Amino acid sequence: MSNIKVTMLSTSEKKKYIQMLTEDLPVYRARIGISQEELCLILGISRQTYSAVETGRREMSWHTFLTLLLYFSYNVKTKSMLEDSGIISGKLEELLNYTRR
Repeated sequence: MSNIKVTMLSTSEKKKYIQMLTEDLPVYRARIGISQEELCLILGISRQTYSAVETGRREMSWHTFLTLLLYFSYNVKTKSMLEDSGIISGKLEELLNYTRR
């Protein structure tokens, strides 16, 4: 029997992380200098969906959250902002094995 520890996030924890990222989406996009259209091509979602997420009219999916998180954490212009925001901490940091990459 292995000693692998699986980190799980509750729905409320996921919603908290999603909200934290949503609040600063325009700032992250501006820092990189990427348009909604360009980011939507990366995410694989429509611009209308993304716009609704960015303006708070729609909650982003967990899949979209993870994609954005990875995109912004691998971009030199936004990596430190993302780390300073506190989004990548606790269980999420453990789940993503963030410190080992």
